[in-house]
Amino acid sequence: MTTRRTFLSGALASAAAASGASLKPLTLSRTPVVLSTWETGMRANDKAWEILSYGGKALDAVEEGVRVIEDELNCCVGLGAHPDREGRVTLDASIMDHRFNCGSVLFLERIKHPISVARRVMEKTPHVMLAGEGAQQFALDEGFPLESGELSPDAARGYQAWLKKTGYQPRARSSTALAPVSPQNHDTIGMIAIDESGNLSGSCTTSGLAYKMRGRIGDSPIIGAGLYVDNDIGAAVATGQGEDIVRVAGASSIVEAMRRGLSPEKACRSVVEKLARVRRDQLKDVQVCFLALNKQGEYGGFALRSGFSFAVRTAKLKTLTASRFLW
Repeated sequence: MTTRRTFLSGALASAAAASGASLKPLTLSRTPVVLSTWETGMRANDKAWEILSYGGKALDAVEEGVRVIEDELNCCVGLGAHPDREGRVTLDASIMDHRFNCGSVLFLERIKHPISVARRVMEKTPHVMLAGEGAQQFALDEGFPLESGELSPDAARGYQAWLKKTGYQPRARSSTALAPVSPQNHDTIGMIAIDESGNLSGSCTTSGLAYKMRGRIGDSPIIGAGLYVDNDIGAAVATGQGEDIVRVAGASSIVEAMRRGLSPEKACRSVVEKLARVRRDQLKDVQVCFLALNKQGEYGGFALRSGFSFAVRTAKLKTLTASRFLW
């Protein structure tokens, strides 16, 4: 856990000069913080920090940060990720700012940056959520290009291996042959940040559970489950098995726990403990993880099982932190 500290403007000026940047760093009244889930969050945080360290808005940082991972063809997040069991990649994303504005897309195909489409939903429509063909058509109307529907090489190899192992036939109606959730097949990045003005925002983007039933939606695009921001209190984001995160309204429950005075880590733990209490017999092979940031810049994470890590970036810190866990 850490707290925000005052920026050293001289250090920032040296960094800007070394990079050839023409911008002059601001004299900030408070130090921004950005947090992201998993090891991929280190790369996402680098991009977000480019915005935050020069006085940019948290909303811009959390969008641009996760776009970096959506761009990668590494079976993590985005169009290069694992497909559903019919061999098609479907994407979900959500974004929320400090004024309770929020937007999300669900079951979106062949659009590279679902997080940016979610922001357009937030800013340009009277709605919060758009899904499927409607979300895709909205993206096209907004100028997003329609990408190839082909799987990335790594995803294609993994899918063929899964088909061989399970004997599953695409387009079959059976609900069997689903893979258990694990870090290897569950693809999400969530990011939360506070900027120099003290405003919070968050984002979450995912391809969901590998080889899921077609049409399956998890927690990531659901405001209050996978992501929630209350600028008076804090922000929280989730990763792991979405069905169980939805059941306990994970992100909003954590923010409410912080409202009651719990630290970010203890707030995350309280929701994990509730899930373990009400779903103990159904949590075999399940991972659920939460990350939280409060208004004071304090942060923490907690997971159901070992293996969860989160990336942290502040003016003085750039690190990947292993989360504490229940089991």
